[in-house]
Amino acid sequence: MTESVSHSRAKNKAAGKDGQTEVPLSRNRRLDALSSGGRATEVERSGNLDNLSKAALRLKASGAPRKILQVPEKDMKTAVAAMRKAGVSGTVKNLGGTKNRSVRP
Repeated sequence: MTESVSHSRAKNKAAGKDGQTEVPLSRNRRLDALSSGGRATEVERSGNLDNLSKAALRLKASGAPRKILQVPEKDMKTAVAAMRKAGVSGTVKNLGGTKNRSVRP
């Protein structure tokens, strides 16, 4: 299934000018974006706890010093729970970038 316009826009913005998108991870997985400053970003629009948990595990596997999970604002509480469950510390942001919450495992 092709990705939505808002997903690809958020992914490209997160990568920045010198970053890259669709970064390969182990076990045939891909990270949405990795900026040149070492910031890993996953964009997950579904709001499903299983999909959010998988996105959090991809962030954990990235090994980047800064991890960001971007979700719609209504799913931020679920995303924080998914990151805690996966044992990932980082940030949960809404798609517009106006709100963020820090997460400690």
